[in-house]
Amino acid sequence: MKVALVHDYLREYGGAERVVEVLHELYPEAPLYTSFIDWRALGEHAHRFRNWDIRTSWVQGNWVMRRFHSALRFLTPLVWESLDLRGFDVIISSSGWFICRGIVTRPEQVHISYIHHPPRNLYGYPTGSPPNGLIKLYGVVVNPFLRMYDFSTAQRVDYLIANSKETQSRIKKFYRRESTVIYPPIDLSNIRHQASSKKDSYYLSVGRLTYAKQIDVAIKACNELKIPLKVVGTGKEETYLHSIAGSTIEFTGAVSDEELNTLYANARALIFCALQEDFGMVPVEAMAHGTPVIALQQGGVVETVLYGKTGVFFDEVTVSSVVTAIQKFNTLNYSELSRQSIKQAAKFSKPVFLRSMQDFVDTAWKNSLKNKIP
Repeated sequence: MKVALVHDYLREYGGAERVVEVLHELYPEAPLYTSFIDWRALGEHAHRFRNWDIRTSWVQGNWVMRRFHSALRFLTPLVWESLDLRGFDVIISSSGWFICRGIVTRPEQVHISYIHHPPRNLYGYPTGSPPNGLIKLYGVVVNPFLRMYDFSTAQRVDYLIANSKETQSRIKKFYRRESTVIYPPIDLSNIRHQASSKKDSYYLSVGRLTYAKQIDVAIKACNELKIPLKVVGTGKEETYLHSIAGSTIEFTGAVSDEELNTLYANARALIFCALQEDFGMVPVEAMAHGTPVIALQQGGVVETVLYGKTGVFFDEVTVSSVVTAIQKFNTLNYSELSRQSIKQAAKFSKPVFLRSMQDFVDTAWKNSLKNKIP
């Protein structure tokens, strides 16, 4: 069975890239096809992909397309349909907003697409930037055509895998197709921390500093309560967030995996305000360190965080809602929250993902061979 991997692009290191990394562990001989790779933007994470067999599209040699790939997303059909994937038995695509499942496969090939989320910008979900007049106007012109293309590419795929029940419901709604849920892998191998009631007093926020993550709400809530908050990450809203931060707010910027593990392990709780998150790896990572979660009750987070057992929810992205949730959280038995968090996170471990994916791929491949027998 010759396998090829396909991913939207390699420009930043987030949840989708972690999934691709683990897929490459499962199929180390598989080449990775992607629209382009930006080694500089990957920064300290670039070494993770250095020794891979990476095959890029024509976008790699076109700096205009690389620089403005978001604005030029109407060209995505030309990107993916230019790739030659002949010679492979199974193609596994890792698909997000750049619609890489638009690749063209042959009848005898099996195409399995792991959907992180249907393109958020096409279906009204919050994105990295708040909507403005120009973006809305552009969307009115371009998005209807891209929604049709997005739907058609979903019909080409033999099997769809969703990263959560939330994403599964979106696939059903927008593509009219069934899918199988396989949760993303959380690497627990380097975590040695145990449940504890003796953690530091600071709260933690982890994620890109963008509009959809709503980190400003967490900052304002901690300002009001005058409690320490460490903010991990970089992004478009960094300047704005610095401008509203009080004396108890600390920005760490980008950190190494080792530093992040330490921050997770010593935090009292994670505050997670992301809008309509499809899965949300950050809350599970926090729980793996015995750190409970205070989260917006929305999206895939409700599948991972257990109310009253591994954290608490708030219903609205408002400062008052977050403040109330923090106050409620502080009335609960912290040691039990921490213990249950570790137990819950184990359900989303990397070995669980590897077994589920390998079983799924092997079954799909065997079924295709049976269909070929006259």
